[in-house]
Amino acid sequence: MEFSFVQLSYIIALDQYKNFAKAAEKCMVTQPTLSMQIKKMEDSLGIIIFDRSKQPIVHTEIGKIIIDQARVILREKDKIEELILMEKKTLSGSLKIAVIPTIAPYLLPLFLGKIMVQYPNLKLEIQEKKTDEIIHLLKNDEIDVGVLSTPTAESQIIEMPLYYEEIKVYSDGKHPFIKLDILAPEQLIRKDIWMLSEGNCFRNQVINLCAIRINKRYENRLNYQSGSLETLKKFVDSEGGFTLLPELAILEMPNRQMNQVKQLNPPAVREIGLVYVRNVAKLKWINILANIIKEAIPKEMLDKKRGKLVEWK
Repeated sequence: MEFSFVQLSYIIALDQYKNFAKAAEKCMVTQPTLSMQIKKMEDSLGIIIFDRSKQPIVHTEIGKIIIDQARVILREKDKIEELILMEKKTLSGSLKIAVIPTIAPYLLPLFLGKIMVQYPNLKLEIQEKKTDEIIHLLKNDEIDVGVLSTPTAESQIIEMPLYYEEIKVYSDGKHPFIKLDILAPEQLIRKDIWMLSEGNCFRNQVINLCAIRINKRYENRLNYQSGSLETLKKFVDSEGGFTLLPELAILEMPNRQMNQVKQLNPPAVREIGLVYVRNVAKLKWINILANIIKEAIPKEMLDKKRGKLVEWK
């Protein structure tokens, strides 16, 4: 009973792409080579890993167990390589990061320059993805770490809380909210609220915070589905109404607009953390990333007790 690390990477790729041609392209080999190596592994183990009679290709019941274990084995292999680099005091490598859209444009500029200067041998690959996509990518070993709103209550996922940012109210300059210093969550149950499109966890946090039942009463006459907080801010300024924003989104807002920002009472916060899978090989880099992020954000945002945590599930 024999198999190689290469064969393990092939079955993981085929499980991910459900297609021999796409998996071979990902692994940078010819399709016949990939197909032959997977068949050779199946023959050696005496089992069938993939049901080739179905399109797209799916794993068998025992194949699922083998593929999951293959991911564990390759992670452990990567951990050995990381340990060797640490022993040689050679901090080099790569880190694949996925960040949700309501965090990326505000957090990344705060720390990217610093980490690139401090660790010149580190290669970063960063992409914006929604929370569900990040969880999927982590479980399939397509990224090393995600930055999103926690807790996720996801099995197989380890969470490392980083900071707590307040959720603020942003209204147009002539809105009734302008005359108020603070707002209670129940005051936000109005039909002129602008929200992100479905699939964004911050939208769910807004719904949970305001106890909003999504129906026609709370839909704008202009039904615009946006995944961008900056777009919502511009709609508030041009069309009126209000929206909710995380604290980092107003950090560099011009002073002339700060009167349009109101605090909630009691204060509401969302927890932002790093997420990764158990036995991840890049834990050294993930810890470095966590420390640099904590150093980059305002210190008061490290305090978990600064407001009531609003979950998104």
